[in-house]
Amino acid sequence: MSRSAPAAEAAPAHPANGPDAAGLAALFAPFSAHADVLLAVSGGPDSTALMLLAHRWRTQCHATTRLHVATVDHGLRAESRAEAWDVAALAQQLGLPHALLDLAAPLPGTRLQEAARDARYDALADHAAAIGAGALATAHTRDDQAETVLFRLMRGSGIGGLAGIPAERSLGKITLLRPLLGRPKAELVALCQAAGIAFAEDPSNSNPRFARVRLRALLPRLAAEGCDAAALERLAYRMARAEAALEAATDAAAAALWPARREGEEPLAFSRAGLAALPEEIALRLLGRGLAAVGKGPVELGKLEALLAFIAGLGRDEQGARTLAGAVVRVNRRTVALAPAPARRPLGSAR
Repeated sequence: MSRSAPAAEAAPAHPANGPDAAGLAALFAPFSAHADVLLAVSGGPDSTALMLLAHRWRTQCHATTRLHVATVDHGLRAESRAEAWDVAALAQQLGLPHALLDLAAPLPGTRLQEAARDARYDALADHAAAIGAGALATAHTRDDQAETVLFRLMRGSGIGGLAGIPAERSLGKITLLRPLLGRPKAELVALCQAAGIAFAEDPSNSNPRFARVRLRALLPRLAAEGCDAAALERLAYRMARAEAALEAATDAAAAALWPARREGEEPLAFSRAGLAALPEEIALRLLGRGLAAVGKGPVELGKLEALLAFIAGLGRDEQGARTLAGAVVRVNRRTVALAPAPARRPLGSAR
């Protein structure tokens, strides 16, 4: 996972016609580690700007990284096919290979945006692997970061959640890159307009049915009170910094309390006294890692908090057990042991 200082503090705003060669080199430096990069381009202003800027970077900076373009058609709107072909036409003008990807299965009627996002990443990751690309780039912006942080804040996320969107992370066997994460959306719209490039507008981005759209409508009012996109980006950066420190402390606790254990070996046992002596945040993270190792993690923070409270609430000589995320947690006087939960009997099976 990669994190840099907020763009507002690290670099000046780009002019409407985009950054110069030095600015392009800084934006796309992570691309240089990969022989091939797949650009996810929907046809909206953000991803269209990503394609334009990445092409300029390769041309002006004489980069050797090969760029590929893919558009996912979710099949949710009649216009989406034509928009995908518009992307293909622009990619052809720029000399970039383009692929139009369809989803493997129809989307469900509930949690539509989340399901569409997951299916889109699956399709893009599969295509990246098929063409030998080591990285996938998306056009998330500072505005997307602000919305994500606000969305998670209103749902009571922990520090990791408030760290927002990372600029770089693993996505299976490839790397997911977000080079425009520190740039405002308005800048990318202006860039497309200055280049005379038309872009699509997805009506779902203004549909109040979706929580993100409702939160987006709040941002101007929050900005008037000083809580603008730059402030939320700064919060995400500071939370990411704190997250890294807490993960390092959890690594140290795991080294002290987590015995050497071969994969698949069970159970995993912590010293109960050692776990109790840890700061609560570190104990929660250590339990979460243990559950992920033997069960079906990750586990929601609230459920981890309830588990730790159960363990702490047992008397010194009391024992107890709880099942969570495909793992059974057994507590005795000395240890907290985690093991895979027994398989459930099928309904109606003989006892």
